[in-house]
Amino acid sequence: MDLKGCGTALVTPFRADGAIDEPALRALAAWQIESGINWLVACGTTAETPTLDEGEWLRVIHIVTDAAAGRVPVWAGCTHNATREAVRKAQAAAQIPGVSAILVANPYYNKPGQEGQYQHFKAIADAVSLPVILYNIPGRTGTNLEPATVLRLIENAPNIVGIKESSGNLPQITELLTQTPQHFHVYAGDDNMALGVIAVGGAGLVSVASHEIPGEMAQMVQAALQGDWDTARRINRTYYRLMQANFWETNPAPVKAILAMMGRIEEHCRLPIIPVTPATRSRLEKVASEAGLLIKAIP
Repeated sequence: MDLKGCGTALVTPFRADGAIDEPALRALAAWQIESGINWLVACGTTAETPTLDEGEWLRVIHIVTDAAAGRVPVWAGCTHNATREAVRKAQAAAQIPGVSAILVANPYYNKPGQEGQYQHFKAIADAVSLPVILYNIPGRTGTNLEPATVLRLIENAPNIVGIKESSGNLPQITELLTQTPQHFHVYAGDDNMALGVIAVGGAGLVSVASHEIPGEMAQMVQAALQGDWDTARRINRTYYRLMQANFWETNPAPVKAILAMMGRIEEHCRLPIIPVTPATRSRLEKVASEAGLLIKAIP
């Protein structure tokens, strides 16, 4: 799987009654593709996936793959802190037409060491034939996946072909990139790390800001990958405050607030995630306005 560029880790829109807003999700996915995004992630952590039941999780993946209609790859998030449950989810997702890869994060809360993580990820990779993308996000899971463990997984599970790196640790990411084979792709998992990760050899970005500015984020990443650093830095400078604003409160509450301002979704989260405070919403509205997003809002 030689996939480079910018993908969006889609939110899950909800209605006021708590149900999944299927038309909004379908429209959001279609808009992302039409704006130039290179792939979509269904049921990543930005999707509030731990709050989805089994049927909802499958439904979201079906909606996104159907909306994509083969135009871009779709990664299915299959994270669980119980290995056998993660294996079962990966096997179920692999049966859905249009799913191109499985994305799986560190087991959360359990805080396994390197050997436990190795066995966890290898069990998932052994259970499916699809490409598997690791997801290292210690800030949300409580455990870090070290480069030596990633290298061991690459050696012993050939379908592990990439990693979404959200450690925020550029020296660790650089160490990984200097040792992994050419076919293995390292993707930035944080918008504010995209240019740094690409500069040291990364293959692109899995983005949150691309919800709001899909075309601009795709252009920034492509420019960086092509060595057009003037363009990449200009876009990064223009939208860096928006990238930061998406994390002023727990993700995905801020990005859902801005998408609601843009008329793309209704602003509803599932507990324990709650909508942003009025003070944060006011700040977000100012940033969104300065970025020109409210001019583009759907009536």
